[in-house]
Amino acid sequence: MKNTEKKLMTNWRWWMVVLLFVATTVNYMDRQVLSLTWKEFIAPEFHWTDSDYGTITAFFSLFYAVCMLFAGKFVDWMGTKKGYLWAIGVWSLGACIHAICGWATMHIEGYESIEAMKAVEAGSSAALAIASVSVWLFLAARGILALGEAGNFPAAIKTTAEYFPKKDRAFATSIFNAGASVGALVAPATIPPLAAALGWEIAFVIIGGLGFIWMGFWVFMYDKPHKSKYVNEAELAYIQQDEDETPAADNGENKSIPFLKCFTYRQTWSFIAGKFFTDGVWWFYLFWAPAYFQDQFGYKASSGTGMALIVTLYAIVTVVSIFGGYLPKYFVEKKGMHPYSGRMLAMLIFAFFPLLALFAQPMGQFSAWWPAIIIGLAGAGHQAWSANLFSTTGDMFPKSAVATITGIGGMAGGLGSFLINKGAGALFTFSENAGAAFTFLGFEGKEAGYMIVFCICAVAYLVAWSLMKILVPKYRKIEE
Repeated sequence: MKNTEKKLMTNWRWWMVVLLFVATTVNYMDRQVLSLTWKEFIAPEFHWTDSDYGTITAFFSLFYAVCMLFAGKFVDWMGTKKGYLWAIGVWSLGACIHAICGWATMHIEGYESIEAMKAVEAGSSAALAIASVSVWLFLAARGILALGEAGNFPAAIKTTAEYFPKKDRAFATSIFNAGASVGALVAPATIPPLAAALGWEIAFVIIGGLGFIWMGFWVFMYDKPHKSKYVNEAELAYIQQDEDETPAADNGENKSIPFLKCFTYRQTWSFIAGKFFTDGVWWFYLFWAPAYFQDQFGYKASSGTGMALIVTLYAIVTVVSIFGGYLPKYFVEKKGMHPYSGRMLAMLIFAFFPLLALFAQPMGQFSAWWPAIIIGLAGAGHQAWSANLFSTTGDMFPKSAVATITGIGGMAGGLGSFLINKGAGALFTFSENAGAAFTFLGFEGKEAGYMIVFCICAVAYLVAWSLMKILVPKYRKIEE
């Protein structure tokens, strides 16, 4: 009986993936509340333009970028358990704080009610003052949200490096990373109805509060594999099957790489390139898709068709992207490839998916459903790409540095997102005002603006993959 028990492997590592999946789902729902409420509910109250919203999303990306630079080091220093708790606690607080921005604007500007602010003449100096104050308040709330959310992926990637052998990490990452698309999938089906029924403020509070519930599960369920009472010897042996993954790595015998020294490695710059050129594409889809369907086709986020379009988009992302983590596993186990080589081949394949974005605007002339499907497939390509890109850190760096490198790459991704979101907001306001005088590839006005951004999104991944291959043509692990 004893021998039989030893042969049976526990599967606690997959429960860790479930926790990571839920955390990432909550992360993206918190991030999505603003994009699903601003156009229909918030903008009329505060007299926002596309440029105002672009400024908020852009600076959220910038805050996120700066925080990511240090979040990974913080998680490595604090430890996975405490680091993750701090991260989700701060971002949940930040999400809830959005709810008081309207009340604060009303009192700062001296109005008796939200309706009084809403009734101010559009374009007047009073309207501009309301917009300016509210934007600053939302920026403060987004800053707190960004501070906490920056810790999610460094902590999650560190957890997968602790609980999975190299050949399984991309698959595990693709599963928890699917939480991003599931969060984006659940959000349009829940947030607009919440905002319509209870007010946009309550939507922020309810969605933000989910993170505090998750913290309770994390406290009781997580521990390092060799310390966890839920991981038996067979599972621990499976987790540590890689030759260079020994228990000593988790016992402090592998020293952490000094922060500045990380920037001396080509492997770090390869990860930076992969994140800088592609993260902004995903964030553009995330932040602007609801506004796109309202601007171009007249479907509000709270309408049945508007919700169906967004849900369809992210349903495609969710289902298709999970296979992205399995592909390198197939290359390793069935084709005998090295994990890093299999991962890079998979990433090249997924880099072609976003090219479909070139057809989103042209096909939109026939039906709004075509852009929803096309953007969904392009987004699935991103998520599959992202799962493998994250896993390259575990391939090339010791566990003690995984969160730090992930944070550095996240910083680069945040900067890329800042550029595309700020640029898109300014471009959409300009092109809408210019009307027929602004043209691109046969499109006029705001439609031309969207076409320009879709073109940038389409080619970003092939550019990123090429730079990564130039920087690290062959697998080379960093030894410390």
